[in-house]
Amino acid sequence: MDVDGVFDASYQRVLESRVAGRDFFETFYDRFLSASDEVAETFRDTDMARQQAMLKASFYHLVSFYGASDADYYLRRVAISHNRYHRGIRPGLYALWLETLIATLREHDADCDAETELAWRLVMAPGIVYMVFHYDRETPVGQPDA
Repeated sequence: MDVDGVFDASYQRVLESRVAGRDFFETFYDRFLSASDEVAETFRDTDMARQQAMLKASFYHLVSFYGASDADYYLRRVAISHNRYHRGIRPGLYALWLETLIATLREHDADCDAETELAWRLVMAPGIVYMVFHYDRETPVGQPDA
């Protein structure tokens, strides 16, 4: 399987799709916020337009991490801000995040099949592992201790 090719083609399709007038990232957050009370509470006072813009940027950096096998400054900063010492985003929420992403993928990519889903999971997995790994660390690997 050509993971990169399958993912790239699917990603292009979801970026061009609208379901019920909403784009991929809007649909994702609708789903994610309703997925658990903990998630809803975490985002209770959040500017969701800003959050969706941040998700788009984070998504790009997760994909880049997959391609480069190296976390850039942005991803290291996100890992710090999400760890137990700052926002406290529990590791279990990343699994929920991924499952919500895949459900949104199925809705926005009419050509989504098992191979497409697997490609998305493989591309997202390294970045998610990176985030979870740093949950208990004050400073991510690759960044000097403060």
